[in-house]
Amino acid sequence: MVLLRRVIGDALRARRQGQHRTLREVSTAANVSLGYLSEIERGQKEASSELLASICDALGARLSEVLQDVSDTVALAEQVEGVLVPQPVATPAPRVEEPATAVWAEDGQVTVTVRRDTPLRTTLRARNIRPGNGSGSARGRELTGV
Repeated sequence: MVLLRRVIGDALRARRQGQHRTLREVSTAANVSLGYLSEIERGQKEASSELLASICDALGARLSEVLQDVSDTVALAEQVEGVLVPQPVATPAPRVEEPATAVWAEDGQVTVTVRRDTPLRTTLRARNIRPGNGSGSARGRELTGV
């Protein structure tokens, strides 16, 4: 199961780190405590719509852009077979990386790496590969489902 708060947190963290900004800088600009912003980024707290809009504003991003990133990540996770399905608990699953490729949007391809950390925890790393852009764009995401 994908926890929406984790995907939202990952999207916010990716934008902040992409701007080379600290939690302190963004929390001050968004008028939220540093600890609370950290919990939101780690998917431990759910941000209200007002707070999410304030954080997006502090990052110079539209709320719709962040939510589109979240939507794309969740849609991608739903397309990769077995990612959102818990594994049997009988024996511990070894840590295995299984590369897979899926078509995403109209502008390129996505390379997906699936890592099963435990029987109930899977990490999905998606990287958008655009033609003529070399190894890939900076639009990479990691999604952890529990």
